[in-house]
Amino acid sequence: MRQVCGLDVHKDSVFVCILNENGVVFQEKFGVLTPDVEQLAAKLQELDVSEVCMESTSVYWMPVWRVLEPYVAEMKLVNPYFIKQLPGKKSDVKDAEWIATCLLKDLIRGSYVPGDIIQQLRQYDRRISDLNAECVRKLGKLDAAIQRCNIRISNYLSTTDGKSYKDVVRLISEGVKEPKELIKVVHSRIVNKAGKDVILASLSGVLSDTDIDIIRQLREEIELAERHKGECQSKMDAICQQHFPEQLKNLQTIPGIKGRSATAIIAEVGSDVSSFQDAAHLVSWCGLKPRNEESAGKIKARSITHGNKYLRKTMIECAWAASKTQGCFLNKFSYYQTVVRRKNRMKVQVATARKMLVAIWYVLHGNVAYRDYTPDIAPTA
Repeated sequence: MRQVCGLDVHKDSVFVCILNENGVVFQEKFGVLTPDVEQLAAKLQELDVSEVCMESTSVYWMPVWRVLEPYVAEMKLVNPYFIKQLPGKKSDVKDAEWIATCLLKDLIRGSYVPGDIIQQLRQYDRRISDLNAECVRKLGKLDAAIQRCNIRISNYLSTTDGKSYKDVVRLISEGVKEPKELIKVVHSRIVNKAGKDVILASLSGVLSDTDIDIIRQLREEIELAERHKGECQSKMDAICQQHFPEQLKNLQTIPGIKGRSATAIIAEVGSDVSSFQDAAHLVSWCGLKPRNEESAGKIKARSITHGNKYLRKTMIECAWAASKTQGCFLNKFSYYQTVVRRKNRMKVQVATARKMLVAIWYVLHGNVAYRDYTPDIAPTA
């Protein structure tokens, strides 16, 4: 007789419900430490459980999944949004029973959970994403520390992540206070544009030893984060070159996609897109598909749906690059929509990203290089 298991996973506990067509067979609460989860795995084997289902609760499901995976024939991860909780009095035991009931009656479909190699790539990719956010925050703090000393050089620079700004910060962190020494590392184009006297005045500030210490510490934190980003990217490149060399090469034939974005796409989508029935499913999973909310003939929303935010961010960045790649279809499409039809540029980039993701599905599905599209008529959305 088919016996299934529903798991309600929390930070410090796992509620288990095993049932079959005759009703509940076993209900128990387990801990989340490795020996506790291994005890749960032994219980599943003892009761001959072949299917296990759990909700994707934050990151707490991941260690439970990794321990149970070798012991269970089929495991399913389900978005809590797609499991309607029972009305009335709610409890963790009822949650686990409801999950098992839905699984037993084949009412739920498992989410996409990639293999071990892709999981490793994801860890590196999402670590890079976190480090990027950290670098932006630290650069803001660094500029605030510089401005506190009345050094206004960032007012005349396009970015605080450029060479001139970094060189000025490096000299200040080494104890150099003289504006005539600091201006030597500022690019001549910046000096000529704003005027030498203005730049000298912007580099004249009030620097104490405490200010220099704080600036030095912030600079070292940013450099550490940049070094860690480089290490993560090197690991991703090595894994992709070893396991997915063809897919990595083919993805880079798509306009707007180079090494960093290609590894990020493989990390999120994987090399095998068979988990997605067609390109539309991949677009929907990413969250680039427009909503279709109408009631009584009135359109309520057309914004994009929720999905994989890491992949969506990568695709939007690639769309901007593709829209500036001269001669390709995506560049012509972006130009036609923004200039000829006068559509909102941000919305056009979302549409461009959606078209790129469709191309990615076909490239990975057929393991072929990208072939640019050349329509006979003006492209439409």
